[in-house]
Amino acid sequence: MSASVSLVTGASSGLGLMLAKVLARRGTKLVMAATTADKLQAAADEVRKLGGEVLPIVTNVTDDASVANLVAQTLDKFGRLDAVFHGAGRSTRQAILDTTPADFRELIELNFLGTVRVARATVPELLKTRGSLVLVGSLAGKVGARFYGAYPASKFCVSAYAQQLRLELGDQGLHVLLVCPGPIRRAETGPRYESTAGNIPAEALQPGGGAKTSRLDPEWLCEQMLRACQRRSPELVLPGKARWMFAIGQLWPRLGDWLLKKLT
Repeated sequence: MSASVSLVTGASSGLGLMLAKVLARRGTKLVMAATTADKLQAAADEVRKLGGEVLPIVTNVTDDASVANLVAQTLDKFGRLDAVFHGAGRSTRQAILDTTPADFRELIELNFLGTVRVARATVPELLKTRGSLVLVGSLAGKVGARFYGAYPASKFCVSAYAQQLRLELGDQGLHVLLVCPGPIRRAETGPRYESTAGNIPAEALQPGGGAKTSRLDPEWLCEQMLRACQRRSPELVLPGKARWMFAIGQLWPRLGDWLLKKLT
């Protein structure tokens, strides 16, 4: 990755933290953004041990002023921005008829409108450097799997938005990469969604909603993302075989639904 200054949102844990570590090992100057101050500071201290310069900034992507402050502090410290990796967001598990308009509104505010805020605040700087905007979507942003509640709708929005950005701003030098990963391996393996899940199958509470696929190694996934940035690819879908399911579902919806039920 050739970028000298990179911004990572959702950087205090999970994929965001791993991405910050991978970038730090490459000598990238880093801005790490997350909502919880103590977790963010601990993550930043961990990343600093790998070398490089790290600026942690507490940020709430659902707040315009907070995102504006993030960019202002980044430019004040480093003077430029070469890459943005936007991974802040969360997943849910719920039966679709148990998912209320308020549930949809909350997740769209975080997963989609948070993406819009970050893009609007950072793209003017990325255009100056012909930089990369990397948006972490999901396989659920391509297919509406069962028992995910409002999550697929929020991520479908991200997929559409990424394409719009590519089409309107690609010729001006902006690189937009939409990353659609399957379930990612994590240290804690137990269910995470009991508080909102209600009456849904136990398998749906597992990572990937019980998808019958291997968990992606987070460090390997980060390396694939950086490789895709170097190639200025428009999308990264992992596992790659999921593309066939997307294509089948578009051409033959009934067959696509059957496959999705078999594989999740």
